[in-house]
Amino acid sequence: MVRGLRGLAVTVPLVLAAVGASATPASAVLGGSVSDYGPWAVRMLVDGLPECTGTAISPEWVLSAGHCFYEQPDAPFAESRIEFRVGSLDQRDGVVVHPVPGSRVDNPVADMTLIKVPPMAVQPARLSDDPVQPGQLVREYGWGATCTEDENQCQSDVLKQADLEVLPTGVAECAGFSVPGGPDFCLRKVSGEPAGGDSGGPVMTSGPRGSEVLVGVLAASDRETMAGAGEISQQREWIRSVTGIG
Repeated sequence: MVRGLRGLAVTVPLVLAAVGASATPASAVLGGSVSDYGPWAVRMLVDGLPECTGTAISPEWVLSAGHCFYEQPDAPFAESRIEFRVGSLDQRDGVVVHPVPGSRVDNPVADMTLIKVPPMAVQPARLSDDPVQPGQLVREYGWGATCTEDENQCQSDVLKQADLEVLPTGVAECAGFSVPGGPDFCLRKVSGEPAGGDSGGPVMTSGPRGSEVLVGVLAASDRETMAGAGEISQQREWIRSVTGIG
């Protein structure tokens, strides 16, 4: 995660011990909207409590933010504590799957982690080979917080979405969210802003349903106007090397 970003896991950044969360349906993100589509979206829980969001990139692989898997920088969550809920826009109805032991692989440069699961009955996201472009409109999906007072207490049960605009890397607004030549790109709020619990969620191209591709993995936001995400196109070779997905 780029230095200066505020993480989007449910709990305090870099201190990811499970904290009680009373998940309640809400209007979505921070000012966004409830989504009626997102077959590749995956909810991540730790010790049965909401933690992050992820993306099914194949029937057997989930991609999420690397910081979601750590209690402390050098203390990963035991895989036995992690579960994913898939196949439903309402996390309460999702099918529960658990990680395959020993399958977690952290990206060496980007805030991304791949983890294998038993085969899921989901429609996986298609991965982008093309870099994002300044001015491009994208859409972020997640089950995260709908308030800023105590993000653990306002996790949404239903999938929600925010529309964002890609900004040029290196402009003043992007300080702390991206650096020239780095693995992250910078986003500005159009409608809705990601919050705690949205970490690792899919950032997709906007377009007709079924045409979207995964361009980013959400990393952090300021809960007001700005966010950052790891860029998929830069990590395609790493994804191929781990999963075999072309």
